[in-house]
Amino acid sequence: MAVVRRSRAALFAACLVVAAAGLGACGQRDVGPVPAARAGSALAVGGMDELIRQAKAEGQLNTTTLLPHWANYGGLMDGFSKKYGIKVVNDNPEGSSQQEIDDMKRYRGQSRAPDVLDLGDSFAQSAADQGLLAPYRTASYDRIPGFQKDHKARWYNSYGGFVAIGCDAKRVKNCPESFAELLDPQYKGMVALTGEPTSAGSAFAAVYAVALANGGSFGDIRPGIDFFAELNRIGNFNHANSSVGAIAAGQTPISVEWDFLNLQHVDGLRAAGVDWKVSIPFDGSFAQYYAQAINKDAPHPAAARLWEEYLISDEGQNLRLVDYARPVLMDVMAHEGTLDRALADRLPTVEGTTSFPTQQELVTALAVVKADWPAAVPK
Repeated sequence: MAVVRRSRAALFAACLVVAAAGLGACGQRDVGPVPAARAGSALAVGGMDELIRQAKAEGQLNTTTLLPHWANYGGLMDGFSKKYGIKVVNDNPEGSSQQEIDDMKRYRGQSRAPDVLDLGDSFAQSAADQGLLAPYRTASYDRIPGFQKDHKARWYNSYGGFVAIGCDAKRVKNCPESFAELLDPQYKGMVALTGEPTSAGSAFAAVYAVALANGGSFGDIRPGIDFFAELNRIGNFNHANSSVGAIAAGQTPISVEWDFLNLQHVDGLRAAGVDWKVSIPFDGSFAQYYAQAINKDAPHPAAARLWEEYLISDEGQNLRLVDYARPVLMDVMAHEGTLDRALADRLPTVEGTTSFPTQQELVTALAVVKADWPAAVPK
């Protein structure tokens, strides 16, 4: 780290000599470390050691809407806290992506404001467009595939999965394996989502997947809305939020959500007497990732940046696999030999090549869902 500071000091001294000689200025380039709140990389703060020092001095990281069982956030929060001695305060764990954006605005300038965000890509782009996010390039930024990050480094994906159908085999005689089967009268009042697609990334992805199964495309999500409207009309749609508690209580016997959540239920709910079966529908395969971002007005800016470094490190990426989430660096780490193969081999195999919507398609689709869902699928 000292080498970096000396080189900058030397540059500054050279500029003074040039200026004194009347040979002109050296430009607007920074000549020393910048405050963490304005740092676009660890190097800009003075190096990783300096970033860690400042983050420890702040002593706290404010997260929001992070369920411990969601992509192993429990393990990640514990790991970060133990590694750096920084307290993690997690607010509103049952919240949604939209609520995270709302909280950034509501608590701006307050010590309780979220430092970091975990957002569905469409919501991350929306937050970036509103100027709410701080650009920051982690040390592994260049390792992230180009289509999995914002080119201005305002957000970057960390983990993801495929939309899957989960089913309580003790409460449902014939567990569905395709979206088309969900229209069967035997599933009356059973089919639920995790949250509302207007505000929750998992539910939004479910609508996208169903759209693909019903003649839609990345550019046309409307068939997905129409499908759920029909599901609601015939009485099969269950408006309850398919949380772990709701599943254990038998309130949501069929759940359309990410495979990494459904797969956790297999082990996690066995003690509650739930025999949970999981299928990735063959008629509408859809994959998406969740983005990480920093609140532009984060009350703990150094801790926020250190958290992003931790999540995208090989250590953080392998911890995602514990709860069946697919790390964004999975292919890169497999090639480099740093992937936890034992954990990776537990993931279900998905046939074919996975494709993803563009950022503009995601933004457009979310706008359509926000505008049309409430009237199409009334409670």
